[in-house]
Amino acid sequence: MASRTVIELDSVRKSFGSGTVAVEGLSLSVREHEVLALVGPSGCGKSTTLRMVNRLVEPTSGRILLDGEDVTTTDPVALRRRIGYVIQNVGLFPHRTVEANIATVPGLLGWDRRRTRARVAELLDLVGLPAATYAKRYPHELSGGERQRIGVARALATDPPVLLMDEPFGAVDPEFRRHLQTEFQRIQQETGTTVILVTHDIDEAARLGDRIAVLSRGGRLEQVASPLAVLAHPASERVRDFIGDGAASRMLSLARVQSADLDGADRIVQPAPAPVRLGARLTDAFEAVAALPASAMGRVPVVGESGDVVGSLTADGILGALRRAADAAAQEPANGVPGDADGAAGSGGAGATSATGATADADDAAVTDAAS
Repeated sequence: MASRTVIELDSVRKSFGSGTVAVEGLSLSVREHEVLALVGPSGCGKSTTLRMVNRLVEPTSGRILLDGEDVTTTDPVALRRRIGYVIQNVGLFPHRTVEANIATVPGLLGWDRRRTRARVAELLDLVGLPAATYAKRYPHELSGGERQRIGVARALATDPPVLLMDEPFGAVDPEFRRHLQTEFQRIQQETGTTVILVTHDIDEAARLGDRIAVLSRGGRLEQVASPLAVLAHPASERVRDFIGDGAASRMLSLARVQSADLDGADRIVQPAPAPVRLGARLTDAFEAVAALPASAMGRVPVVGESGDVVGSLTADGILGALRRAADAAAQEPANGVPGDADGAAGSGGAGATSATGATADADDAAVTDAAS
C-alpha cells in the first residue's frame, strides 16, 4: 500500500518582478517518511521551490498542500513552526548558547523550562553532541560540522512532520560531509521525518534520497524517480547531462548482491579469500573482487546471515547484478513509486534508455576492466 502524500505541489509557478521565471508548472508529491532530493543546475529553482513550501517565497500561481491544506491559507508564522528548516550556513544566533538556540521554537510555543531542557538534551544526544558538554557552548566555540548538527537539532525541536534542507552539508569539507550524511540517515530513520533535500550534488542525492526530482533551468521538472531509475534511465538529455559520467559506479553503491547473481560455492578456489555477504552493496563486492589474488581466479565467496557460504561471485556476476538493478528500475511508473499510479507528475523512466542501452553500458567496460 502506498504511503500517503504529505506535501503536494500542483502546477506551481513562480516569476519575479524582473520577468524571470524561477519555477514553471511544477507538479510534485512528497510521501510520508520519504527523503525527496531536489537536484539540478544553478538557476533551476530548487531553493525557490523549497522556500515556497514554508512561504518564505510566495508562489505566483498554483497550489501547495501540506497534509491536504493549502499553505497559502495558513498563517505563515504558524506554518513555519510546523516545518523544520535547515540551511547551508545554519543561521544560529551567535549570542545564544547551544541550548538556547535549540529551544527557540519551543519557547515561542510556550513550553515550560523542564520540558524544553529535556527535549534539548534528547536532541543533542540524537545528533551525537552530549548536553553536558555542548549545551552551554556558544556557536563560535563549535566546529562547522558541530554547528550544522545543532542546526538540525534546532529544526527538529518540536518534532515537525516535515523537514526542509537547503544544501545542508555544503559548508563542510568533503570527508566530514560524508560523516554528516551518515548521521543524517541515522536521524531520519529514527525520527521518520518527511524530508525535502536540496542539493547540487548527484552523488549526495543518490545516497540520501528515496527519490530524486531533477529540475532544469526555469524550474521545469525533467524526471522524478528512484536514484537507480534516474541513473540507469535518464528521461531526457538534460538529466543525462546533469548526471554526467560514472552512472554505473554510482549504481554500484545503490544496488545489492542477490542470490540470482551468484555461481555455485563449489567453484571457489581454496584457500578461499575473505567473503562478502549476501545483500552487500555492489560497491563492496566490486572492491572485494578487484582485490583478489591471482590464485582466486576472480571468484569471491558469498555468505548468508548465518555465515555459511551460499555461492560465489565474479566480475561478470557484478555486471549482471548492475544490469538487473537497471532492469528493475525501468519498471517503475513515471512517478517513481512502485505500485502507485497517482502522485508526482514527470517523465519518469518511461521511454528512456533500456537497461542494456547507452546508460547502463557506458561504464560496463570500466567495471569489468577494474575487476579483471
